[in-house]
Amino acid sequence: MAISRAVGRWAGMRLARRLAKSVPFVGALAAVAFAGHAVRRKGLVGGVVSSGLDAIPFVGALKNGIELFTGDLIPDRASPNGHAAPTTAGETRRRAEPRP
Repeated sequence: MAISRAVGRWAGMRLARRLAKSVPFVGALAAVAFAGHAVRRKGLVGGVVSSGLDAIPFVGALKNGIELFTGDLIPDRASPNGHAAPTTAGETRRRAEPRP
């Protein structure tokens, strides 16, 4: 039993090490996948800068950690009606306008 337990532990550690090495690349792939959404929300320059920072492995994690507490470092562009573009699905719903 001790040998099978040791082999299982060795295999688990090897798998964990391999996954840990791939984590930065997964984050970069996610940043590239969401680049179009960021460009639509922040404009061309802001979206490219935001996605570029997110794609850099440790810089992106630091940026996202800061944004968790402070909000977006690169603000969304204004929509045609003068308000910031919606960032979540809940904000896209129109508010009921009072009847005259």
